[in-house]
Amino acid sequence: MEKREEEAGEYHSKEFEWEYLKNIVENDPSLSHHLHQQQQYHHDSQKHPPPDSDSQPWQDFHSRHSSGKFFKERRYLLKEFPELVSCGENNSKLLEVGCGNGSTVLPILRGNKNITVYACDCSSEALVRTKDNIDRAISSVDNFHSFCCDFSTSEFPDWLACDRCRHHSGGTEGMRVNYRCSFNEHCIGGLDFVTLIFTLSAVPKERMPRAIKECFAVLKPGGLLLFRDYGLYDMTMLRFEPEKLIGFREYVRSDGTLSYFFCLDTVRKLFIDAGFIEVELENCCVKAVNRRKGKSMYRVWVHGKFQKPFKT
Repeated sequence: MEKREEEAGEYHSKEFEWEYLKNIVENDPSLSHHLHQQQQYHHDSQKHPPPDSDSQPWQDFHSRHSSGKFFKERRYLLKEFPELVSCGENNSKLLEVGCGNGSTVLPILRGNKNITVYACDCSSEALVRTKDNIDRAISSVDNFHSFCCDFSTSEFPDWLACDRCRHHSGGTEGMRVNYRCSFNEHCIGGLDFVTLIFTLSAVPKERMPRAIKECFAVLKPGGLLLFRDYGLYDMTMLRFEPEKLIGFREYVRSDGTLSYFFCLDTVRKLFIDAGFIEVELENCCVKAVNRRKGKSMYRVWVHGKFQKPFKT
């Protein structure tokens, strides 16, 4: 899944208070269709695919954007998540879920040559774009591996943390342990990091809990999930017209791809219910000015870090 945010700032910032934006939005009658939990949502099944067929729109998206013009490397992530650099020579393993065109994995590969990066996407076209962008930017890479997977409907492959690790760890049910399993010679024994960068918002809301639990399952005890996604009342949300609403805070674009906008409480509940411990969770608020139109543009992203508990 491609993450379609505009440039998310050079650094984690709070250029305005989210409550200030909330007050503006909730007192603007023209934006009232974004606010109501109980209403008739629009969904034209002839124009847009139903939520359970969301892989094909992303496949089509990457086919249309094969020129690479949509690519923008997310260098700011190494400042947002310094753990990706400070893990040093520990031979850490990371899974980027929903790698899109590689704009997240590329700065990670540049910033830490000792980290092994695994990347997946529901679109095989996205994986081709990722490989092309990495090949153009880095001459030789032997610590990057990609595979096709829709984590909202399928389990991650056994070799990330095999079924024997999952079901026979001797700890919490569903926990996979930190060792290479002799049952499967390809098993890497779990991950140190999982990144969900503008990916969860593209998953149908009802499938989010299952998707997060799958991320929990492949992390080592003590491993971190690093999260960044669209926040409630972000400029992108307010641009959607009423007919694009398919659920509360959930929208469908004209190309059939989905977008959900998170409040902090929703994110907190999703991850804690999956078994994670909250480490960091806050809104990142960036104000930009369109000088040509003389308008202020308010961007809101949710920044989070969540840890899988150590085995007790």
